[in-house]
Amino acid sequence: MRETPVIDKNEIEAQKAVMELVKNGFSGRSPKALVETYGCQQNVNDSQRLKGMLTEMGYSLTEDRDEADLILMNTCAVRDNAEQRVFGNLGALKHLKAKKPELIIGVCGCMPQQEHIADRIRAKYRHVDLIFGTHALYRFPSLLAEALEHRSRVIDIGGEGAIAEGLPVLYDNGAKAFVSIMYGCNNFCSYCIVPYVRGRERSRRAEDVLAEIRALAERGVKEVMLLGQNVNSYGGDRGETDAFAELLYMVNEIPGIERIRFMSSHPKDLSEGLLLAMSRCAKVCHQLHLPLQSGSDKVLRDMNRRYGAEKYLSIVSRARELMPDISLTTDIIVGFPTEERTDFEDTLKILEAVRFDSIFSFIFSPREGTPAAKMESAATNEEKSAWFQEMLDLQNRISAEINAKCVGQVRDVLVEGESRHEPDMLFGRDYANKIVNFRGDISMKDKIVKVRITKAQTWILYGELM
Repeated sequence: MRETPVIDKNEIEAQKAVMELVKNGFSGRSPKALVETYGCQQNVNDSQRLKGMLTEMGYSLTEDRDEADLILMNTCAVRDNAEQRVFGNLGALKHLKAKKPELIIGVCGCMPQQEHIADRIRAKYRHVDLIFGTHALYRFPSLLAEALEHRSRVIDIGGEGAIAEGLPVLYDNGAKAFVSIMYGCNNFCSYCIVPYVRGRERSRRAEDVLAEIRALAERGVKEVMLLGQNVNSYGGDRGETDAFAELLYMVNEIPGIERIRFMSSHPKDLSEGLLLAMSRCAKVCHQLHLPLQSGSDKVLRDMNRRYGAEKYLSIVSRARELMPDISLTTDIIVGFPTEERTDFEDTLKILEAVRFDSIFSFIFSPREGTPAAKMESAATNEEKSAWFQEMLDLQNRISAEINAKCVGQVRDVLVEGESRHEPDMLFGRDYANKIVNFRGDISMKDKIVKVRITKAQTWILYGELM
Protein backbone atom coordinates (compact mmCIF):
# COMPACT_ATOMS: atom_id res chain seq x y z
CA MET A 1 0.00 0.00 0.00
CA ARG A 2 1.33 3.43 -0.95
CA GLU A 3 1.81 6.13 1.68
CA THR A 4 0.26 9.59 1.43
CA PRO A 5 2.93 12.34 1.43
CA VAL A 6 2.72 14.15 4.78
CA ILE A 7 4.73 17.16 5.94
CA ASP A 8 7.18 16.16 8.66
CA LYS A 9 5.98 17.04 12.17
CA ASN A 10 9.24 18.86 12.86
CA GLU A 11 8.47 21.24 9.97
CA ILE A 12 5.00 21.93 11.40
CA GLU A 13 6.53 22.59 14.82
CA ALA A 14 9.03 24.94 13.18
CA GLN A 15 6.16 26.90 11.63
CA LYS A 16 4.44 27.08 15.02
CA ALA A 17 7.66 28.47 16.52
CA VAL A 18 7.71 31.15 13.81
CA MET A 19 4.10 32.04 14.70
CA GLU A 20 5.20 32.68 18.27
CA LEU A 21 8.14 34.79 17.13
CA VAL A 22 5.92 36.93 14.91
CA LYS A 23 3.47 37.41 17.78
CA ASN A 24 6.23 38.44 20.18
CA GLY A 25 7.55 40.89 17.59
CA PHE A 26 4.40 42.98 17.85
CA SER A 27 5.25 43.81 21.52
CA GLY A 28 1.71 43.69 22.79
CA ARG A 29 0.22 45.46 19.76
CA SER A 30 -2.62 43.63 18.01
CA PRO A 31 -2.38 44.22 14.24
CA LYS A 32 -5.40 43.52 12.05
CA ALA A 33 -5.67 41.14 9.10
CA LEU A 34 -8.24 40.80 6.34
CA VAL A 35 -8.53 37.51 4.43
CA GLU A 36 -10.59 37.72 1.23
CA THR A 37 -11.66 34.35 -0.19
CA TYR A 38 -12.57 33.62 -3.81
CA GLY A 39 -13.88 30.34 -5.21
CA CYS A 40 -14.88 26.97 -3.84
CA GLN A 41 -15.40 25.46 -0.40
CA GLN A 42 -11.85 24.11 -0.51
CA ASN A 43 -10.62 27.70 -0.68
CA VAL A 44 -12.88 28.61 2.23
CA ASN A 45 -11.33 25.77 4.22
CA ASP A 46 -7.82 26.94 3.27
CA SER A 47 -8.72 30.45 4.42
CA GLN A 48 -9.82 29.06 7.77
CA ARG A 49 -6.30 27.66 8.16
CA LEU A 50 -4.76 30.98 7.15
CA LYS A 51 -6.97 32.76 9.70
CA GLY A 52 -6.02 30.21 12.33
CA MET A 53 -2.32 30.89 11.71
CA LEU A 54 -2.89 34.65 11.72
CA THR A 55 -4.65 34.60 15.08
CA GLU A 56 -1.81 32.49 16.51
CA MET A 57 0.57 35.19 15.26
CA GLY A 58 -1.27 37.88 17.20
CA TYR A 59 -3.50 39.28 14.47
CA SER A 60 -7.15 40.12 15.03
CA LEU A 61 -9.43 39.77 12.01
CA THR A 62 -11.26 42.60 10.29
CA GLU A 63 -13.54 43.06 7.29
CA ASP A 64 -12.42 46.67 6.74
CA ARG A 65 -9.56 47.17 4.26
CA ASP A 66 -8.84 50.66 5.59
CA GLU A 67 -8.01 49.41 9.08
CA ALA A 68 -6.10 46.28 8.02
CA ASP A 69 -2.35 45.92 8.53
CA LEU A 70 -2.35 42.84 6.29
CA ILE A 71 -4.64 42.00 3.37
CA LEU A 72 -4.46 38.46 1.98
CA MET A 73 -6.38 37.38 -1.12
CA ASN A 74 -6.92 33.62 -1.34
CA THR A 75 -7.69 33.19 -5.02
CA CYS A 76 -9.51 30.90 -7.44
CA ALA A 77 -8.37 30.02 -10.97
CA VAL A 78 -11.36 27.99 -12.16
CA ARG A 79 -13.11 30.82 -14.06
CA ASP A 80 -11.93 34.02 -15.68
CA ASN A 81 -14.37 36.30 -13.87
CA ALA A 82 -12.91 35.30 -10.48
CA GLU A 83 -9.40 36.12 -11.74
CA GLN A 84 -10.50 39.49 -13.12
CA ARG A 85 -12.11 40.39 -9.78
CA VAL A 86 -8.81 39.68 -8.04
CA PHE A 87 -6.83 41.81 -10.51
CA GLY A 88 -9.37 44.61 -10.15
CA ASN A 89 -9.14 44.52 -6.37
CA LEU A 90 -5.34 44.40 -6.50
CA GLY A 91 -5.33 47.52 -8.65
CA ALA A 92 -7.55 49.33 -6.16
CA LEU A 93 -5.20 48.40 -3.29
CA LYS A 94 -2.33 50.30 -4.90
CA HIS A 95 -3.80 53.56 -3.60
CA LEU A 96 -4.25 52.13 -0.10
CA LYS A 97 -0.63 50.95 -0.09
CA ALA A 98 0.49 54.47 -1.07
CA LYS A 99 -1.33 55.86 1.97
CA LYS A 100 -0.14 53.04 4.27
CA PRO A 101 3.36 51.93 3.17
CA GLU A 102 3.58 49.48 6.12
CA LEU A 103 0.54 47.56 4.82
CA ILE A 104 1.37 43.97 3.80
CA ILE A 105 -0.55 42.76 0.73
CA GLY A 106 -0.52 39.09 -0.22
CA VAL A 107 -1.95 36.93 -3.01
CA CYS A 108 -2.15 33.18 -2.44
CA GLY A 109 -4.06 30.12 -3.58
CA CYS A 110 -4.71 28.78 -7.05
CA MET A 111 -3.99 31.87 -9.18
CA PRO A 112 -0.31 32.36 -8.26
CA GLN A 113 0.29 28.61 -8.50
CA GLN A 114 0.15 29.25 -12.26
CA GLU A 115 3.49 30.62 -13.39
CA HIS A 116 2.07 33.05 -15.95
CA ILE A 117 -0.21 34.56 -13.31
CA ALA A 118 2.61 34.85 -10.80
CA ASP A 119 4.71 36.58 -13.47
CA ARG A 120 1.89 39.03 -14.17
CA ILE A 121 1.56 39.91 -10.48
CA ARG A 122 5.33 40.31 -10.19
CA ALA A 123 5.49 42.69 -13.14
CA LYS A 124 2.28 44.74 -12.90
CA TYR A 125 1.40 44.76 -9.19
CA ARG A 126 4.62 45.73 -7.50
CA HIS A 127 2.79 46.79 -4.34
CA VAL A 128 2.09 43.10 -3.60
CA ASP A 129 4.48 41.84 -0.91
CA LEU A 130 3.58 38.14 -0.63
CA ILE A 131 2.91 35.69 -3.49
CA PHE A 132 2.49 32.00 -2.69
CA GLY A 133 0.63 29.05 -4.13
CA THR A 134 -1.50 26.23 -2.76
CA HIS A 135 1.47 23.97 -1.97
CA ALA A 136 3.10 26.60 0.26
CA LEU A 137 0.10 27.33 2.47
CA TYR A 138 1.62 25.61 5.51
CA ARG A 139 4.74 27.78 5.12
CA PHE A 140 2.72 31.00 5.44
CA PRO A 141 4.16 31.92 8.89
CA SER A 142 7.76 31.80 7.60
CA LEU A 143 6.85 33.73 4.44
CA LEU A 144 5.07 36.44 6.42
CA ALA A 145 7.92 36.65 8.95
CA GLU A 146 10.38 37.22 6.09
CA ALA A 147 8.20 39.93 4.55
CA LEU A 148 7.83 41.70 7.91
CA GLU A 149 11.50 41.50 8.78
CA HIS A 150 13.06 42.49 5.48
CA ARG A 151 10.22 44.55 3.97
CA SER A 152 10.92 42.88 0.64
CA ARG A 153 8.79 40.85 -1.74
CA VAL A 154 8.52 37.14 -0.86
CA ILE A 155 7.49 34.56 -3.48
CA ASP A 156 6.92 30.80 -3.08
CA ILE A 157 5.04 29.02 -5.87
CA GLY A 158 7.08 25.85 -6.29
CA GLY A 159 6.82 22.25 -5.20
CA GLU A 160 4.23 19.51 -5.16
CA GLY A 161 1.83 19.46 -2.25
CA ALA A 162 2.02 17.17 0.73
CA ILE A 163 -0.55 17.09 3.52
CA ALA A 164 0.12 19.29 6.54
CA GLU A 165 -1.57 18.11 9.73
CA GLY A 166 -1.65 20.02 13.00
CA LEU A 167 -1.99 23.59 11.73
CA PRO A 168 -4.37 25.88 13.64
CA VAL A 169 -7.80 26.37 12.06
CA LEU A 170 -10.30 29.14 12.77
CA TYR A 171 -13.76 27.81 11.97
CA ASP A 172 -16.22 30.52 10.97
CA ASN A 173 -19.72 29.14 11.18
CA GLY A 174 -20.95 27.87 14.54
CA ALA A 175 -22.79 24.62 13.97
CA LYS A 176 -21.40 23.88 10.49
CA ALA A 177 -17.84 23.14 9.39
CA PHE A 178 -15.91 22.18 6.27
CA VAL A 179 -13.45 19.29 6.63
CA SER A 180 -11.03 18.55 3.80
CA ILE A 181 -10.48 14.82 3.43
CA MET A 182 -8.20 15.01 0.38
CA TYR A 183 -6.43 17.46 -1.89
CA GLY A 184 -5.69 17.59 -5.59
CA CYS A 185 -7.19 15.83 -8.60
CA ASN A 186 -6.12 13.12 -11.06
CA ASN A 187 -8.88 13.54 -13.63
CA PHE A 188 -7.47 16.21 -15.98
CA CYS A 189 -10.80 17.19 -17.51
CA SER A 190 -9.84 19.09 -20.63
CA TYR A 191 -11.34 22.39 -19.43
CA CYS A 192 -10.11 22.31 -15.82
CA ILE A 193 -7.04 23.94 -14.28
CA VAL A 194 -7.40 22.29 -10.84
CA PRO A 195 -4.93 19.39 -11.30
CA TYR A 196 -2.29 21.89 -12.42
CA VAL A 197 -2.69 24.21 -9.42
CA ARG A 198 -3.58 21.74 -6.65
CA GLY A 199 -1.52 18.77 -7.79
CA ARG A 200 -2.29 15.06 -7.79
CA GLU A 201 -4.67 13.44 -5.33
CA ARG A 202 -3.50 13.08 -1.74
CA SER A 203 -5.89 11.60 0.83
CA ARG A 204 -5.70 12.42 4.52
CA ARG A 205 -5.45 9.49 6.90
CA ALA A 206 -8.84 8.44 8.22
CA GLU A 207 -7.64 8.78 11.82
CA ASP A 208 -6.68 12.44 11.21
CA VAL A 209 -10.05 13.21 9.59
CA LEU A 210 -11.95 11.52 12.42
CA ALA A 211 -9.90 13.30 15.09
CA GLU A 212 -10.70 16.68 13.51
CA ILE A 213 -14.42 15.88 13.34
CA ARG A 214 -14.50 14.65 16.96
CA ALA A 215 -12.90 17.93 18.05
CA LEU A 216 -15.51 19.85 16.03
CA ALA A 217 -18.32 17.88 17.67
CA GLU A 218 -16.94 18.79 21.09
CA ARG A 219 -17.12 22.47 20.04
CA GLY A 220 -20.82 22.08 19.23
CA VAL A 221 -20.60 21.54 15.47
CA LYS A 222 -23.64 19.59 14.25
CA GLU A 223 -23.01 19.41 10.50
CA VAL A 224 -19.81 18.62 8.62
CA MET A 225 -19.19 18.96 4.91
CA LEU A 226 -16.47 16.56 3.73
CA LEU A 227 -14.47 18.19 0.94
CA GLY A 228 -12.39 16.98 -1.96
CA GLN A 229 -12.10 17.68 -5.67
CA ASN A 230 -13.37 14.11 -6.11
CA VAL A 231 -14.33 12.53 -2.78
CA ASN A 232 -15.26 9.28 -4.52
CA SER A 233 -11.59 8.55 -5.15
CA TYR A 234 -10.61 9.10 -1.50
CA GLY A 235 -7.95 6.57 -0.55
CA GLY A 236 -7.24 5.66 -4.17
CA ASP A 237 -3.76 7.18 -3.96
CA ARG A 238 -3.04 4.59 -1.26
CA GLY A 239 -4.43 1.73 -3.31
CA GLU A 240 -7.63 1.50 -1.21
CA THR A 241 -11.04 0.58 -2.65
CA ASP A 242 -14.32 2.21 -1.58
CA ALA A 243 -12.50 3.99 1.24
CA PHE A 244 -14.87 6.96 1.10
CA ALA A 245 -17.88 4.77 1.85
CA GLU A 246 -15.99 3.30 4.81
CA LEU A 247 -15.14 6.82 6.01
CA LEU A 248 -18.83 7.76 5.97
CA TYR A 249 -19.66 4.82 8.20
CA MET A 250 -17.00 5.95 10.70
CA VAL A 251 -18.05 9.61 10.71
CA ASN A 252 -21.65 8.48 11.17
CA GLU A 253 -20.66 6.99 14.55
CA ILE A 254 -19.22 10.23 16.01
CA PRO A 255 -21.44 11.52 18.85
CA GLY A 256 -22.69 15.08 18.47
CA ILE A 257 -22.52 15.15 14.68
CA GLU A 258 -26.07 15.16 13.33
CA ARG A 259 -25.61 15.82 9.61
CA ILE A 260 -22.96 14.73 7.12
CA ARG A 261 -22.65 16.15 3.61
CA PHE A 262 -19.91 15.91 0.99
CA MET A 263 -18.78 17.33 -2.32
CA SER A 264 -17.81 16.94 -5.03
CA SER A 265 -18.53 13.53 -6.53
CA HIS A 266 -17.24 12.44 -9.93
CA PRO A 267 -19.73 10.15 -11.68
CA LYS A 268 -17.00 7.88 -13.08
CA ASP A 269 -15.95 6.90 -9.53
CA LEU A 270 -19.30 6.81 -7.74
CA SER A 271 -19.71 3.27 -6.42
CA GLU A 272 -22.58 1.09 -5.32
CA GLY A 273 -20.88 1.00 -1.93
CA LEU A 274 -21.14 4.77 -1.58
CA LEU A 275 -24.84 4.82 -2.44
CA LEU A 276 -25.43 2.02 0.07
CA ALA A 277 -23.52 3.95 2.75
CA MET A 278 -25.62 7.04 2.07
CA SER A 279 -28.82 5.04 2.41
CA ARG A 280 -27.71 3.19 5.56
CA CYS A 281 -26.05 5.99 7.56
CA ALA A 282 -28.72 7.91 9.44
CA LYS A 283 -26.64 11.09 9.62
CA VAL A 284 -25.64 11.25 5.94
CA CYS A 285 -28.01 13.65 4.20
CA HIS A 286 -29.87 12.28 1.20
CA GLN A 287 -28.41 15.04 -0.92
CA LEU A 288 -25.98 14.43 -3.76
CA HIS A 289 -24.08 16.99 -5.80
CA LEU A 290 -23.15 15.08 -8.95
CA PRO A 291 -21.56 17.24 -11.68
CA LEU A 292 -22.93 16.41 -15.13
CA GLN A 293 -21.20 19.20 -17.15
CA SER A 294 -22.95 18.14 -20.39
CA GLY A 295 -25.67 15.79 -21.54
CA SER A 296 -23.90 15.06 -24.83
CA ASP A 297 -21.73 11.96 -25.06
CA LYS A 298 -19.58 13.66 -27.70
CA VAL A 299 -18.94 16.69 -25.53
CA LEU A 300 -18.32 14.52 -22.47
CA ARG A 301 -15.64 12.65 -24.44
CA ASP A 302 -14.06 15.93 -25.49
CA MET A 303 -14.16 17.05 -21.86
CA ASN A 304 -12.38 13.81 -20.85
CA ARG A 305 -15.10 13.07 -18.31
CA ARG A 306 -14.97 9.28 -18.88
CA TYR A 307 -18.69 8.57 -18.55
CA GLY A 308 -21.69 9.03 -20.82
CA ALA A 309 -25.28 10.14 -20.36
CA GLU A 310 -26.49 6.53 -19.94
CA LYS A 311 -24.01 5.90 -17.11
CA TYR A 312 -25.02 9.15 -15.43
CA LEU A 313 -28.74 8.34 -15.62
CA SER A 314 -28.13 4.85 -14.23
CA ILE A 315 -26.46 6.38 -11.15
CA VAL A 316 -29.42 8.72 -10.65
CA SER A 317 -31.85 5.82 -11.03
CA ARG A 318 -30.01 3.69 -8.46
CA ALA A 319 -29.70 6.61 -6.03
CA ARG A 320 -33.45 7.23 -6.20
CA GLU A 321 -34.16 3.52 -5.84
CA LEU A 322 -32.21 3.45 -2.57
CA MET A 323 -33.24 6.95 -1.41
CA PRO A 324 -36.56 8.08 -2.92
CA ASP A 325 -36.28 11.41 -1.08
CA ILE A 326 -32.82 12.26 -2.41
CA SER A 327 -32.11 15.84 -3.48
CA LEU A 328 -29.91 16.16 -6.57
CA THR A 329 -27.83 19.11 -7.72
CA THR A 330 -25.27 19.40 -10.50
CA ASP A 331 -22.77 21.53 -12.43
CA ILE A 332 -23.21 22.30 -16.12
CA ILE A 333 -20.93 24.08 -18.58
CA VAL A 334 -22.64 25.77 -21.54
CA GLY A 335 -20.68 26.53 -24.70
CA PHE A 336 -17.80 24.08 -24.42
CA PRO A 337 -15.80 24.57 -27.67
CA THR A 338 -17.09 21.44 -29.42
CA GLU A 339 -20.69 21.89 -28.28
CA GLU A 340 -23.27 22.42 -31.04
CA ARG A 341 -27.00 23.01 -30.78
CA THR A 342 -27.82 19.30 -30.83
CA ASP A 343 -25.35 18.69 -27.99
CA PHE A 344 -26.93 21.46 -25.95
CA GLU A 345 -30.36 19.93 -26.55
CA ASP A 346 -29.02 16.65 -25.09
CA THR A 347 -28.25 18.59 -21.90
CA LEU A 348 -31.80 19.95 -21.79
CA LYS A 349 -33.10 16.38 -22.12
CA ILE A 350 -31.05 15.32 -19.08
CA LEU A 351 -32.42 18.23 -17.07
CA GLU A 352 -35.96 17.18 -17.96
CA ALA A 353 -35.25 13.51 -17.19
CA VAL A 354 -33.42 13.98 -13.87
CA ARG A 355 -35.22 17.08 -12.57
CA PHE A 356 -32.43 18.47 -10.41
CA ASP A 357 -33.41 20.52 -7.37
CA SER A 358 -30.95 23.16 -8.58
CA ILE A 359 -27.94 23.54 -10.85
CA PHE A 360 -24.71 25.53 -10.83
CA SER A 361 -24.15 26.57 -14.42
CA PHE A 362 -21.54 28.60 -16.25
CA ILE A 363 -20.64 29.63 -19.77
CA PHE A 364 -17.35 27.99 -20.75
CA SER A 365 -14.32 29.96 -19.60
CA PRO A 366 -11.01 28.97 -21.27
CA ARG A 367 -8.14 28.40 -18.85
CA GLU A 368 -4.61 28.88 -20.14
CA GLY A 369 -2.66 25.62 -19.96
CA THR A 370 -5.65 23.31 -20.47
CA PRO A 371 -6.37 21.39 -23.72
CA ALA A 372 -9.79 23.04 -24.13
CA ALA A 373 -8.22 26.50 -24.24
CA LYS A 374 -6.70 25.59 -27.63
CA MET A 375 -9.98 24.36 -29.16
CA GLU A 376 -11.92 26.47 -31.65
CA SER A 377 -15.49 27.18 -30.67
CA ALA A 378 -18.36 25.75 -32.72
CA ALA A 379 -20.83 28.36 -31.42
CA THR A 380 -20.79 32.14 -31.24
CA ASN A 381 -20.80 34.02 -27.93
CA GLU A 382 -24.34 35.17 -28.73
CA GLU A 383 -25.47 31.57 -29.20
CA LYS A 384 -23.84 30.50 -25.94
CA SER A 385 -25.56 33.30 -24.03
CA ALA A 386 -28.92 32.41 -25.57
CA TRP A 387 -28.45 28.72 -24.73
CA PHE A 388 -27.46 29.61 -21.19
CA GLN A 389 -30.62 31.64 -20.66
CA GLU A 390 -32.75 28.89 -22.23
CA MET A 391 -31.30 26.38 -19.79
CA LEU A 392 -31.83 28.68 -16.81
CA ASP A 393 -35.47 29.22 -17.79
CA LEU A 394 -35.99 25.46 -17.93
CA GLN A 395 -34.24 24.82 -14.62
CA ASN A 396 -36.06 27.67 -12.87
CA ARG A 397 -39.36 26.05 -13.86
CA ILE A 398 -38.22 22.65 -12.60
CA SER A 399 -36.88 24.07 -9.31
CA ALA A 400 -40.10 25.99 -8.71
CA GLU A 401 -42.18 22.85 -9.34
CA ILE A 402 -40.05 20.77 -6.97
CA ASN A 403 -40.18 23.42 -4.24
CA ALA A 404 -43.94 23.83 -4.62
CA LYS A 405 -44.35 20.20 -3.51
CA CYS A 406 -42.66 21.10 -0.21
CA VAL A 407 -45.56 23.31 0.91
CA GLY A 408 -47.30 21.71 3.89
CA GLN A 409 -44.31 19.52 4.80
CA VAL A 410 -42.46 19.81 8.11
CA ARG A 411 -38.68 20.19 7.68
CA ASP A 412 -35.84 19.97 10.20
CA VAL A 413 -33.90 23.22 9.72
CA LEU A 414 -30.40 23.97 11.04
CA VAL A 415 -30.64 27.67 11.86
CA GLU A 416 -27.71 29.75 10.56
CA GLY A 417 -28.81 33.24 11.65
CA GLU A 418 -30.69 36.27 10.37
CA SER A 419 -31.60 36.35 6.69
CA ARG A 420 -29.35 38.81 4.83
CA HIS A 421 -32.16 40.00 2.57
CA GLU A 422 -35.01 39.77 5.12
CA PRO A 423 -33.51 40.76 8.49
CA ASP A 424 -36.79 40.26 10.33
CA MET A 425 -36.53 36.53 9.56
CA LEU A 426 -34.18 33.71 10.42
CA PHE A 427 -32.79 31.36 7.81
CA GLY A 428 -31.33 27.90 7.79
CA ARG A 429 -31.03 24.82 5.64
CA ASP A 430 -33.09 21.67 5.68
CA TYR A 431 -31.96 18.08 5.17
CA ALA A 432 -31.97 18.61 1.38
CA ASN A 433 -29.80 21.75 1.78
CA LYS A 434 -32.66 24.04 0.74
CA ILE A 435 -32.74 27.53 2.25
CA VAL A 436 -35.71 28.03 4.59
CA ASN A 437 -36.74 31.45 5.94
CA PHE A 438 -39.01 31.75 8.97
CA ARG A 439 -39.75 34.02 11.92
CA GLY A 440 -38.08 33.14 15.19
CA ASP A 441 -35.71 34.27 17.91
CA ILE A 442 -31.99 34.58 17.22
CA SER A 443 -31.37 32.32 20.24
CA MET A 444 -32.28 29.46 17.89
CA LYS A 445 -29.05 29.99 15.91
CA ASP A 446 -27.04 26.77 15.55
CA LYS A 447 -30.02 24.66 16.63
CA ILE A 448 -32.14 22.28 14.56
CA VAL A 449 -35.81 23.26 14.69
CA LYS A 450 -38.97 22.02 12.98
CA VAL A 451 -40.52 24.35 10.43
CA ARG A 452 -43.73 23.83 8.46
CA ILE A 453 -43.33 25.06 4.87
CA THR A 454 -46.03 27.60 3.98
CA LYS A 455 -44.70 29.16 0.75
CA ALA A 456 -42.25 28.20 -1.94
CA GLN A 457 -40.20 30.26 -4.36
CA THR A 458 -37.76 29.06 -6.99
CA TRP A 459 -34.74 29.12 -4.66
CA ILE A 460 -36.16 29.70 -1.15
CA LEU A 461 -38.76 28.07 1.07
CA TYR A 462 -40.74 30.00 3.70
CA GLY A 463 -42.28 28.49 6.77
CA GLU A 464 -43.54 28.84 10.30
CA LEU A 465 -41.92 27.49 13.43
CA MET A 466 -43.67 24.42 14.81
